[in-house]
Amino acid sequence: MNFIQRLYCRTFQCCFRIAIPWLPYRKPQTITQLEQLPEVLRREGCRRVLLVTDQGIVRLGLHQSVLEVLNRHQIEVFCYDQTQVNPSVDNVEQALQLYRKHDCQALIGVGGGSSLDCAKGVGARIAQPRKTLSQMRGVLKVRRKLPPLIAVPTTAGTGSECTLAAVITDPKAHTKYAINDFPLIPRYALLDARMTMTMPPFLTATTGLDALTHAVEAYIGRSTTRDTRQAALSAIQLIFANLPQAVANGNDSTARKNMAHAAYLAGLAFTKSYVGYVHALAHALGGMYGVAHGFANAVLLPVVLRGYGSAVEKKLKDCAIAANIADTTTSPHEAAQRFIEAIEAMNRQFHIDTQIPQIRSEDLPYLCAHAAREANPLYPVPVLYSAAELEPFYRAVMTKEEK
Repeated sequence: MNFIQRLYCRTFQCCFRIAIPWLPYRKPQTITQLEQLPEVLRREGCRRVLLVTDQGIVRLGLHQSVLEVLNRHQIEVFCYDQTQVNPSVDNVEQALQLYRKHDCQALIGVGGGSSLDCAKGVGARIAQPRKTLSQMRGVLKVRRKLPPLIAVPTTAGTGSECTLAAVITDPKAHTKYAINDFPLIPRYALLDARMTMTMPPFLTATTGLDALTHAVEAYIGRSTTRDTRQAALSAIQLIFANLPQAVANGNDSTARKNMAHAAYLAGLAFTKSYVGYVHALAHALGGMYGVAHGFANAVLLPVVLRGYGSAVEKKLKDCAIAANIADTTTSPHEAAQRFIEAIEAMNRQFHIDTQIPQIRSEDLPYLCAHAAREANPLYPVPVLYSAAELEPFYRAVMTKEEK
């Protein structure tokens, strides 16, 4: 990246960092039990709600417990259950039509990040009916209050229940972009570990590593605050202490509860301090090939951390201490290596491959350009890369045949 581009990016990031204390960040009100949901809706004056979820949640029957609780309290629920793994513009528009058809008054997102982001997208379209989702991509383009939005995460990873971002895919343009604005922060977050109990092991692993990526990228970036640093390190500690057990025994209520809390903390950290190139690279893969976001993050995280080199060693030492794999006497270089190797060891333990087979050599220019456009200048990354400089990260996770 040339000097002018670097200067522009760092100036933009510096201004944003200075503005953080004056921006209207807020935490969602947390609910710890599903049975509290009807009272929340009554308090908001809502008798008809749209539940946004996906077919995976329907097959597992996780949405049924929400429906039963609300139906017992005479709250009408209309269900949109066609959300894709990477929620699309079409998903949002279909759910919006259902919301309007039944004159709904609130939104409930039930599922992983895809369902929650789809619900946020619907809320954004309700708030700004004359704007398309594409017109709201980027930062501070919504600017209007959403209807009451309740996030019910069934995975412990995305942090969408407390973030200001909705990530949407446009399948026609083969792009994936984020809409970032404060009204998108859900008004309520239901953190009931029972909702995550049926999550299969591999999904538990990849969503947990998604949460780890949120925490690490928020911590090593250049726009941290005392609160975000504390939240990120707490999330890292909880993930290393609980993710292996949650994967091995999905019925371990303590591990599930701690992972739900870790995902929430990581979400609080990155919604203020943002993420980095791991996410930008992963989003491009989701838009082009539909690669699951948590899986892409898990594969790319150790590769990008190694690429940053000495620029992140001191901060990775803090992460390693939080993970209980280093102490204050360990050198920053050694601690950073231990931390990266620990992530790779978890990937092996959870049978997460080191390669992403969908990547094609001929697509690299587009993928790199998309990732660079997303990250620069918004993400306060520890090291700045141009589109061309991002290519080695993709090559590192390509199959041998494509290389």
